[in-house]
Amino acid sequence: MSAERPILPPVRLHTEAELARDALAAPLLARAVRLARWAGPETRVGAGGELVEEQLPAAAEHLGLTADEDGAAEASEAWRLAVDTGLVDVEDPEEAAGEDAQGTAAAGENLALITGGSPQDVLSIWLDGLEAVHADATAPVFEDFADLVGEDGSIDFESLDWDPEVEAEFLDGILGNLYLLTVGDGGADAAPVPLPALAASMIVPDDMGEPTDDVLEQVSEAMMRLDDQFRVLEPIGIVEYRPLDEALLAEEGEDATPPADDEDVTRYGMVKLTPLGLYGIRARMLEAGVDAPAIGDLADKGADALLGGIAYYPETAARGEVELWLTRRGADGAAAELLAAARGADQQAPLRRLHCQQALALVGAEAEPAVRAVLDDPELGGLARVWLAELGAADVPAPPESMIFWLAIDTIAAQLESEGDLEELQGLVEGLAGQHSGFFDEAWRVEHPATADVLEAMGRLHSDKKKAKEARKAAFKARSRTGA
Repeated sequence: MSAERPILPPVRLHTEAELARDALAAPLLARAVRLARWAGPETRVGAGGELVEEQLPAAAEHLGLTADEDGAAEASEAWRLAVDTGLVDVEDPEEAAGEDAQGTAAAGENLALITGGSPQDVLSIWLDGLEAVHADATAPVFEDFADLVGEDGSIDFESLDWDPEVEAEFLDGILGNLYLLTVGDGGADAAPVPLPALAASMIVPDDMGEPTDDVLEQVSEAMMRLDDQFRVLEPIGIVEYRPLDEALLAEEGEDATPPADDEDVTRYGMVKLTPLGLYGIRARMLEAGVDAPAIGDLADKGADALLGGIAYYPETAARGEVELWLTRRGADGAAAELLAAARGADQQAPLRRLHCQQALALVGAEAEPAVRAVLDDPELGGLARVWLAELGAADVPAPPESMIFWLAIDTIAAQLESEGDLEELQGLVEGLAGQHSGFFDEAWRVEHPATADVLEAMGRLHSDKKKAKEARKAAFKARSRTGA
């Protein structure tokens, strides 16, 4: 039942049905679907599956795009996505047909899933699309492709100064930081992040005070690169993006330097992950082996997995996970299962008991029989009495003094393990010590595995120097008694 601290906080995702609707509404996928339905016997493609140039105007017109280079480029982009996601199947021209031969296209198997498949089917198609768009976002920009072609017709990729792995790693790092900022700030309701701050998160060292000119130049270059990449990513529905104000480039030259404190930061670009973006980035992280928990992951697990899994969750996330667990599990028997999972002498056990008490509050009065059954339990009896008192139950027996001290140690141990708010912890320490005039004279005798550590922490946290000294002495006695 031990728990590990998650690298990322848990995310609350929209339902698969809601996410699938968002995916179908993403402009790029919506256009790809329309072109897949438009394709027919007369549709012709090149050797790479791209729509032939002479058919791009018709494709753009079908999509309601402008009849110019921009419209043709957007139609070409949508067609490539249709091919990459299996909405369209292309038949390459036969080699013997010559260089100018053209292939054909027809509706792919995945097109039928757009309307006839499950939400998971739609999201799987969208994720394939996200993968393709991510690759486009990290691809090099050619100023003049002809300059890359050698006399023998080969392409000199080294002259691009482009490493696909480095580019992909940088963009994944940016998206990971944006995910962390979003989840930590309330999920999809989080505020947009300024592009300079996001670029700096990957470049400026954490221990650097004032960034050097060289670092600021790197941030500026990263901002320009990210501006291009987020423009590519936005149509697949992963982000809401307010681009870099192009007037800044005219004012400042080719690169936009990071803003001063008194400048309007929104001019430098603002980006926000959408609910679909949270889903997509999490899916990519899970595929890469990153632990990225979501609220609801534990809904079909046992109480031991629940209490262990939420051990280090923020309070709101832990409550949301417990509510989903109770909805799936049902209240009948839930209290007894939670109490059984709360037992233990391991390091996380106090935290499990704390979350157990909070979970029992959500079960409500139905938990009372199971809670009363553990009143004499040395580990759970104190918790049970507190819970019954909060419920307003009658006939709650007074705890023996040994249980009062044990519960005090267990409560502080839970807070220490959770690494919660320092001021709250200090208030808890001083409050518990102040309730009993001889607290430290008795506390070192408590048969709890965390007694010495808790008393040592109380010595560090207590603002009263005399009490702090008493706590340190008590900690020494506790370690001497156990031989630790």
